[in-house]
Amino acid sequence: MNQTAPKRALRSEVPVEQTWNLADLFESREAWQASLKETIKLFEGLSIYKGRSCESGKTLFTAMQDLEKAYEAIILLGNYIMMLQASDRTNPESQEDGMVFGGVETQAMTLTTFLDSELIALSDEAFEALFKAEPKLEAYRLYLQDKFDKKKHMLSPETEEALAGLGELTNSPFNIYMTSKATDMVFDSFKDETGNEVPNSFAMFEGKYEFSPNPVVRKNAYDSFTKTLSQYKNTYATVYAAEVRKEVALSRIRGYESVTDMLLEPQKVSRQMYENQINIIYKELAPHMRRFAKLKQKQFGLEKMNFWDLKAPIDAGVDPAATYDSIRDTIINAVAVMGEEYQSIIKRAYDERWIDYCDNVGKSTGAFCASPYGSHPYVLISYSDNMRSAFTLAHELGHAAHFVYTNREQGIFDTEVSTYFVEAPSTINEMLLSQYLMNNSETPEMKRWVILQILGTYYHNFVTHMLEAEFQRRVYELAEQDMPLTAQTLCDTKLAVIREFWGDAVEVDEAAGMTWMRQPHYYMGLYPYTYSAGLTASTAVAQQINEQGQPAVEKWIEVLKSGGSKTPEGLLKVVGVDMSTPEPINKVVGYVGDLITELEQLFA
Repeated sequence: MNQTAPKRALRSEVPVEQTWNLADLFESREAWQASLKETIKLFEGLSIYKGRSCESGKTLFTAMQDLEKAYEAIILLGNYIMMLQASDRTNPESQEDGMVFGGVETQAMTLTTFLDSELIALSDEAFEALFKAEPKLEAYRLYLQDKFDKKKHMLSPETEEALAGLGELTNSPFNIYMTSKATDMVFDSFKDETGNEVPNSFAMFEGKYEFSPNPVVRKNAYDSFTKTLSQYKNTYATVYAAEVRKEVALSRIRGYESVTDMLLEPQKVSRQMYENQINIIYKELAPHMRRFAKLKQKQFGLEKMNFWDLKAPIDAGVDPAATYDSIRDTIINAVAVMGEEYQSIIKRAYDERWIDYCDNVGKSTGAFCASPYGSHPYVLISYSDNMRSAFTLAHELGHAAHFVYTNREQGIFDTEVSTYFVEAPSTINEMLLSQYLMNNSETPEMKRWVILQILGTYYHNFVTHMLEAEFQRRVYELAEQDMPLTAQTLCDTKLAVIREFWGDAVEVDEAAGMTWMRQPHYYMGLYPYTYSAGLTASTAVAQQINEQGQPAVEKWIEVLKSGGSKTPEGLLKVVGVDMSTPEPINKVVGYVGDLITELEQLFA
């Protein structure tokens, strides 16, 4: 007899202990609305500096202090409404408040464009004279220097103000994508191996069914999932094409050599570092991952390895518990090497409800950590009771620990870390969790299982996100040639990237070409490749911690405290990792290859 599984819960039906405590930001919607009114007054008050912000070092210092207060207020407001929307995009109040905030944020940014314009109008000598006249201005040196260095790409004050005024419109592609994905997409239920009807959703497919040990569940869930994707591909292609065209147009207007150069500038890394990361991993990791796919195929007893089988777990002979509650102590023990303060941050995240781990209708897929300055971090995840979710949670808690240190030690303008580096503090938690599990593995079966978990981390960052990065690179090349970015073009491009990587080791069906529709990363600049950059760095640092102990830990904590006060290269040189060369990338690719070889031997 067929049975129907329960439907996904509405947000109102979720137990409060499974949700995050946003009252630490604002007690109520009314409190948020009141703060919004006060915050716009702070930005309007900056007008007293218009035309005179750089007349003296003292005036600029005072202006920066007032700007700092305004930024602190708007960051709390923005994070609050963003998290409300991420937890339930079907909530009409949150949708309304998000639109209101978007208008206020655009107004705020428009009101501050004069500061940038007046700053870049200075000569080099006049810029330096401000700091000599007012030594306290050095507190804002990095922020002001970054602004000043962009003068060759800045437009007239009037044009900059007009572009800032279009803020809501320029963010529309991302907002449309996220809202549609969370609220409009409805997936057909499907039959599992027993004939029962089970529900499907973005979160369920990506967090549960892709990892199912049962081939019937994997195939039927994949068919249900891609059927719905196909219904949206033309709409999403139009939305994504608008995002890419916007970026290309801005890069041309501002005089950059390419859109890639424009998007790399805020990351503070060279074009070569970007190219190295993609080229080496895409080419050199592929043979190792093909071996991994063939090993899986053999263990599953499949005639062929299909695309929807790639994330299926190999039976290692053990399956330790990995519920949300049971994994808490495991993660805390795994990061013990980082010290009591670091551990206490993880404990607080659990005890003080920093984590939203339920699954409900309208909740954003994937996982993230928000780190509002002036408060504590918040983690969003739809936790499935498996070890992949445990690693994802450890990952996000790595972000949380990083920004507890950074926000405490740095001023608000020096907390923003390059996306090139930002995934290192998160993935190091995954490395520490892997090492802890390995050190506590007493049987070949357990060792086999741990290696599979480690490879899950590398798969996520070095395969899933790296294939995104290669796809993204090709899309920008097409856009700069003014080629039309239709749904067919995007699907064909993604399909080519996947098939080139897997070769004849995996049967990649046509529906796999729609994989580009699954991630919001394409609306975040050159973000996808940074996952591999972060994991490359964290692998090297984790090995140092394992070999050197406390001295390596102290250096890494120093890096976490530094925030955005150094470039990514500068941060990593503190721990002796030189990402300007291919060496760390080649080394980590070799390490992944060794893991797969060891796994082959254990199964043999």
